[in-house]
Amino acid sequence: MLRKMKDEIELLSRHIEVAKAVADHEPIGIMKLAEMLALPSHRIRYSLHVLEQFGYIRASPEGAVATSRTAELFEHLNGDLDELIRLLAEMKRP
Repeated sequence: MLRKMKDEIELLSRHIEVAKAVADHEPIGIMKLAEMLALPSHRIRYSLHVLEQFGYIRASPEGAVATSRTAELFEHLNGDLDELIRLLAEMKRP
């Protein structure tokens, strides 16, 4: 069970990394993102698909671009992560 949660956290981390790269370098294509982040293009493609489904990026003829939701994501990211860390810390046994 915890292994699955760890895998999901690693996937979320990649999605956030891709979203940051898109926001910093928009418009940007899959191949450039893959090169910049040293990840296979199929992983970049999947992250872009997920981010687009949530409205954090959109496709354009020139490549992926960030949306206003991306700014909201990053604005609240540290607080949201702190809350997750707090919840996980409460699960630890004394």
